[in-house]
Amino acid sequence: MAKEDRGFASMDRAKQREIASKGGKAAHQKGTAHEWTSEEAREAGRKGGMASHRRKQQQQEGGEQPNETESTGEASATPEV
Repeated sequence: MAKEDRGFASMDRAKQREIASKGGKAAHQKGTAHEWTSEEAREAGRKGGMASHRRKQQQQEGGEQPNETESTGEASATPEV
């Protein structure tokens, strides 16, 4: 079995969704699931919209797409040379 044929990420989307759903339901039953407040949800949506808009603008300008750390505003783990 090849390394890339193992694990959660290699499963088809439907199977991933099914497993994740079971985990979410179990967390809610246990009482440890995160409950979003309207303020948290609003902030998450705002951040996602800004990142999406930034990527679209860069694609139109012909620039490179930022990596994950650049789009979140966090410092990169690899120093630039």
